[in-house]
Amino acid sequence: MFRVFRSDWYGKKLGKLSNQEQKRVMNFEQSLKQNPSQGRPLGYDFFREKKFNGKRLYFLVYNSHEVVFLITISDKKTQQQVIDIIKSNLDLYKEELNKILGKI
Repeated sequence: MFRVFRSDWYGKKLGKLSNQEQKRVMNFEQSLKQNPSQGRPLGYDFFREKKFNGKRLYFLVYNSHEVVFLITISDKKTQQQVIDIIKSNLDLYKEELNKILGKI
């Protein structure tokens, strides 16, 4: 079973969603533990997005650690900008995740 972690950026975006959307996202987070290959790959098999209610949830799947790292949530308007930011910072996200795993 995979473990799921949230980035700070993701946590801020999640807090801005309606209660109904938050419940839907949290259910999706739980389902990622069983099936981390959900959603659509974005250039890399480990970088994925899941659409819901006109929004997109972006996450990275690290099979070697059996971890899913939730990066952020965006809307269609900022989709490409967010994807580019994530792709250019993949090393930083891996470092951040290693710090999280080191604390556990």
